[in-house]
Amino acid sequence: MSLTRAQLQRATTILPWTRDFRHLLPVPKHFQQRSSFFDPLAKAVRVKDRIKYWNIVPGDQIRVRGDPRGTIHEVLSINKFTNRVYLRGSVIEGNQRKMAVNRSVHYSKCQIFLGDLEHKSNKEGEKGPLVPTFARRVVVRDIHWRPDFHRWEWKRLAAAITPIDPRGGKHTPNPIDWPSLDPREPPKTNPLLDTSAEAVRAITYQTPKLLVGAMGIRPRPASEDEYIKTLFNPSPVPFDESNPMEIHIAKELANPHGRAKKQARWQAAQSRKVSLLKKFIARELVNLNGRTVRDARAEGAFKYRQKLEEERKADKKRRWLTKERLAKMARKAKRKERKVTKQKEKLNQLVLRDAPNQFIPGKSTSKRREL
Repeated sequence: MSLTRAQLQRATTILPWTRDFRHLLPVPKHFQQRSSFFDPLAKAVRVKDRIKYWNIVPGDQIRVRGDPRGTIHEVLSINKFTNRVYLRGSVIEGNQRKMAVNRSVHYSKCQIFLGDLEHKSNKEGEKGPLVPTFARRVVVRDIHWRPDFHRWEWKRLAAAITPIDPRGGKHTPNPIDWPSLDPREPPKTNPLLDTSAEAVRAITYQTPKLLVGAMGIRPRPASEDEYIKTLFNPSPVPFDESNPMEIHIAKELANPHGRAKKQARWQAAQSRKVSLLKKFIARELVNLNGRTVRDARAEGAFKYRQKLEEERKADKKRRWLTKERLAKMARKAKRKERKVTKQKEKLNQLVLRDAPNQFIPGKSTSKRREL
């Protein structure tokens, strides 16, 4: 099982569950190199530093270690290749114009918020104060695969909490609930923009009415091919638009990239090749010209292969000559023609100053003839 560059670039996820452990695979060095500034940046830490079972997932409430204010943040997304946890940004109070900025911290600096728990009081029968409690150490239990959801699941327990209970005693691991994803709400529909059920059920298509002549013979409706030919070459192919024509939508609505269509085209191409080979061989067998039947068949097969190679080159050239490339070639030819024209004009308008040792070729030859 190998890792792709796209999986490394799309490693940041907002899903809380673990479907596989592909983030533990080694990353080639060339995956983290960019050929240009516009390519996305892909990073990854060493395999031995990566975390297998992630207990901090999107949707959790956490506190950053070392934060004197003790602000509680919400986990927006995680990156299992870089061990980074992205926190949802918040707008500073009193400055609503400033955009919220999402920051990222290392996995080891996060402490899961367990809620405001009641600590034990020193006096019997008296309730202790509610104190914001965080998980200082999280352990994993009961790791199993859920085939119905296609993901790994386990229980996470808070083995140590902070602040510590002032009365001391042994701490019982508290289970930490996994965050639940909010169900997606369908977009609100506007009844004014929706099509009514009566309009959907209404049949608006009407078959064309074919006129019946005096002899009771209906005229032949125009075919689709004739109509299409008039669009590309209207002058040589006459087309009477007054004739009734059925609307052909089967070819327009059918998917040309379907498996059945591809198979039909491949079968048609194979049958054409077989018929073309038979045609070349039959043409060579008509006149042997002193050759044997075997030599004639071999020559026919050779010409058949030459024909296929010519068709392949012609098709390659046709694919190469795109609309943009043809326009570029036309512009280049026009520039060359304009350049040659300018050079001719400069030579025709060239005027030499009078100087010694100059002669006109025509006059010099006439003087020699006189001598």
